[in-house]
Amino acid sequence: MKILIAPLNWGLGHATRCIPLVQHYLDQGDEVVLGGDGDSLLRLRQAFPALRFIPLAPLAIRYSRSDSQVGALLRALPHVIRAARNDRRLLEQFYADEGFDMIVSDNRFGLFSPKSRGSVRQIYMTHQLYVRLPRFWRWAEGIAYRLHRLVWQRFDEVWVPDYAQAEHSLSGALSHSDRSVSERIRYIGPLSRLHPVSEPDTTYDTVLLLSGPEPQRTLLEQQQLAALQHQKERVLVVRGRVGEPMVRWQHDNITLVPHLPDHQLAAVLQGCHTIICRSGYSSVMDLAALGVLEKAHFCPTPGQSEQEYLAAWLQSSRTAL
Repeated sequence: MKILIAPLNWGLGHATRCIPLVQHYLDQGDEVVLGGDGDSLLRLRQAFPALRFIPLAPLAIRYSRSDSQVGALLRALPHVIRAARNDRRLLEQFYADEGFDMIVSDNRFGLFSPKSRGSVRQIYMTHQLYVRLPRFWRWAEGIAYRLHRLVWQRFDEVWVPDYAQAEHSLSGALSHSDRSVSERIRYIGPLSRLHPVSEPDTTYDTVLLLSGPEPQRTLLEQQQLAALQHQKERVLVVRGRVGEPMVRWQHDNITLVPHLPDHQLAAVLQGCHTIICRSGYSSVMDLAALGVLEKAHFCPTPGQSEQEYLAAWLQSSRTAL
């Protein structure tokens, strides 16, 4: 079977959660082609350098520096729509030459082929069937749900990387609701490229994981470095810079690296006492896979309602236990 797997370029989370999916199909003996753009595609290519890839429509999202992302997202909306249309056009071109048997789109709205319906299995993957909006815009969540539903109903199946049982869910109301009953929806379980190691790395007391679009990634880095540099604890900062060379920088109690191989990242996360990170869903799945969610101190991206909800949901879940 020939499969195209293509994540959205919005931070690195969509790419990292596709890694176990790619590996699964490679283990089955299938042919996998990677698709995407920007750092997201670069992350997949780093994980699978031998695989072919096809460039899709570029989408560079940039957040606001303020505590509200509504303006930034509204400004980005025309670019998102244009990228979706270009994805569909590019897919039609590539499909004519490639003849894919299955297409897996991780939140790429336009990555489906109406002309190929019935001849290719077209999958849409998302953990957020129900879009969370800021408090002032909460009245529009029903509209956002219906618009998103119009997107995923164009695909043959919708894969949700979470548990089907709501009581075990990592994403809570983002993917579970009375409205989520559809023959298209399939809960496939959490996806993580990280696996527990037998020998955790106890070198560091605190690990700061940075991720997400700029400038909020840099703002969190600056904020946390200012606070941590006066502490005695040993700190590792994983900066989420996949395109930079692997250069380790040391300053007093703080070590900075642009990124880490998966097995090393798993080892330091298991071995440290505290993890500071965004509450993006892929990060949540990674920490859950390693059994270290209780160590996490989540710093939601200001104004990103999905992350704010996840941080509150996971905190309440831990409190209930």
